Amino acid sequence: MTVTQELRSYIVAGVIAFLLALCGCQGLKQSSTPTTPPPPPPPPNPGIASINHIIFMAQENRSFDTYFGQLPAYWAANGYPSQQFDGMPQGAANPSFDGSTSVSAFHLASECMENLSPSWDESHVDWNRTEPISPTAAMDGYVYNAAKFAMDDGFTDTTGLRAMGYYDESDLNYYYFMASNFATSDRWFAPVMDRTQVNRLYLFAATSQGYAYPPGTNAADNAPLTAPTIFDALQKAGVTWKVYYTDDICSTSPGDTRGPRGAITGNASTPASGGPCTYLTQFAAYLPPNVMPANVVPVSQYLTDVQNGTLPAVSFIETGYLSQRDEHPSSGTNIQTGAAYVESLINPLMSSPSWKDSAFILTYDEPGGTYDHVPPVPAVSPDGIPPKDLQPNDICTKGTGMVCDFTVTGFRVPLLVVSPFTKKNYVSHTIADYTAILKFIETRFNVPSLTKRDAAQMDMTEFFDFQNVPWATPPSQVPTQATGGACNAQVLQ
Repeated sequence: MTVTQELRSYIVAGVIAFLLALCGCQGLKQSSTPTTPPPPPPPPNPGIASINHIIFMAQENRSFDTYFGQLPAYWAANGYPSQQFDGMPQGAANPSFDGSTSVSAFHLASECMENLSPSWDESHVDWNRTEPISPTAAMDGYVYNAAKFAMDDGFTDTTGLRAMGYYDESDLNYYYFMASNFATSDRWFAPVMDRTQVNRLYLFAATSQGYAYPPGTNAADNAPLTAPTIFDALQKAGVTWKVYYTDDICSTSPGDTRGPRGAITGNASTPASGGPCTYLTQFAAYLPPNVMPANVVPVSQYLTDVQNGTLPAVSFIETGYLSQRDEHPSSGTNIQTGAAYVESLINPLMSSPSWKDSAFILTYDEPGGTYDHVPPVPAVSPDGIPPKDLQPNDICTKGTGMVCDFTVTGFRVPLLVVSPFTKKNYVSHTIADYTAILKFIETRFNVPSLTKRDAAQMDMTEFFDFQNVPWATPPSQVPTQATGGACNAQVLQ
């Protein structure tokens, strides 16, 4: 190797050594620079197990359209976002009693109105006035039924106008606020096209075991139900429950349509002398000689349990059937009184230690013969038992069809879902009848379904956000329910 070649080798080796040293220093410098660690993964979604207390309650005889049909106008006026909502349509109307004209929907001027009939025959006429067993729903019998019932019972509204009357936020300001901040549904149906008692049997047991009329209405069909209730299922599973009753005396008249008749014997012909006013008395397990369980307590105990954090896993609140806090149409029942009563049950929950893991569900047992434009939908028969107590002149005794069995829901009814986990301003569009409440309970506490009807329902988890807890702090400035509305059932407009 020449001197020149040797010099070149030294130069190349030196350059390489310098570059390696430079790279090494840069590498050390880079590795010594602190880096931001990736954010921790979000905590696992605790899901439905976040709810440890389910409270449900059913008020009386109001349809979705005539109670919540004006929500979009309330949203527009109060800054809530516009969204899909199937409320009362523009131009809603029904044929007059004589069919010569039509009666348009209108804002009721009174917080009270005379009763209507939602019983088996009348509900089928609401479905289709001229062909009550038709598979096609015309939804055109509301005014006719209201007028005929007024004529038969000596009421003043013999034109049937009250069936088309609605309320809005000026009447039900508390409900409108709660439905707008929490959640509701525009596809929430009563279980059957029928009256209160039959629908409430579904609320407890997901079946009426074939009854189209309250047990005891017809002498040949006076047996109480033997079907297990949701409370029986909870008891068997070791899950705590209570029924809180508002009134301690029930209906005493076989013809009374409000409340469970015969609260002591379960027999419609035997007056009630006192005791818890609860629909458990329609079930054999809760009738003498059996003793009403200690789980059935006055509603004052509910307020105590809420404040003490001692609510059971499942609570049901029986409304004020005879104290006129149930919102049932009658000349002396003011809807604002009933709404204020519900407010007195929800607001204490929101401000209590029980709020953090509770859900309060309010619905209505059936629409009471008031207008709704959305037809009932096909449903699963709970147990395959057809109507067993229809009389010779009743609708469906001379024909068959979908609406002659328990394979179609009732009409739409209002819904509120109030919980720290409720999605804000949420409207469900999933078809369900309110045996979905039973499915929700069964899902949360791992209890088997009672019948095929509740088994087919959604589990209601779509109403909740268990990850973000939207209402960990309840809403502020909740309005006090207005109570100054007029109560004059003879002044509708």
